[in-house]
Amino acid sequence: MAGFDAALPQFEAAGAQVVGVSGDAWQALAAWKAQNNIKHLQLSDFRRQMLPAYGALVTDEQSPIFRYPKRAYFIIDRSGVVKFAKVLDNPLDLLEPQEVLAALKASGQ
Repeated sequence: MAGFDAALPQFEAAGAQVVGVSGDAWQALAAWKAQNNIKHLQLSDFRRQMLPAYGALVTDEQSPIFRYPKRAYFIIDRSGVVKFAKVLDNPLDLLEPQEVLAALKASGQ
């Protein structure tokens, strides 16, 4: 997350907004954001309403992480059209901000 905060000026220059979505309750998310000095917007999907719609939730009932969010990256245009999606199965894997910026540029946004 800190890498995306460092790249915020580049995203803003490209006309994009960085938004994080977590499965944590908003209170825990707010504390985590403050503790880690995160600047970009963070939203809570504690009720798991948005995450499954984007394929970013573990839905295998046999999985030990059933109903946990997956790490995912999306570029959504102003009309709500998904222009880029990368959902990672391993929550330890991360995309670098530069990868997402390149996808943003390639999407024409």
